Amino acid sequence: MCKRLLIVGCVALLATACASQNKVQAPSPALVLQSPALGQPMNVAQLPAWTAYTVFADGTGLPQGHGTAAQGAQVYGNQCVQCHGAAGKGGVAGAVAGPVLPRAEWIKSTRPAHTTGQYWPYATTVFDYIRRAMPANAPGTLSNNEVYALTAYLLAEQGVIQSDQEMNPQTLPAVNMPNRDGFVRNPQVPAAGH
Repeated sequence: MCKRLLIVGCVALLATACASQNKVQAPSPALVLQSPALGQPMNVAQLPAWTAYTVFADGTGLPQGHGTAAQGAQVYGNQCVQCHGAAGKGGVAGAVAGPVLPRAEWIKSTRPAHTTGQYWPYATTVFDYIRRAMPANAPGTLSNNEVYALTAYLLAEQGVIQSDQEMNPQTLPAVNMPNRDGFVRNPQVPAAGH
């Protein structure tokens, strides 16, 4: 009888332990508020510089500068080819040049391409992204002329602009990206200027 009670007790204890491990609990507030310790908080003095760094789809915020695809090819060879591969066809990082698929085909793809012509509805946001995030090992270190040149190079590789066309604050906003109509504006977000 004592053995039977001991076995029943052990089974009950084991069942309780298993049930408590399967129960999903909300994380404690201390865990939710913990920072991943990336970067550092922005102070008020940095705010004007950060907002001045923003480029909008219509070209507002583009800095002075200029560049061509030929100049961009040199910058690409020095700064980008090691990650994005020859002619932007992909390497350890994804391809930045390639075919532009029709919207219906692109959104059904299990792994849609994020090439310059496919993924970006505005050439100005290509510029903005490169200036903020590239090269990955030293973001924000390229000059405005280098960023214009890289943008021109990628657009020319996609066949969006002629290879001798200069990109600058006037010409870049006028570029019509091939998949611009493949994006739908969220009606919950007010349009710029409203």
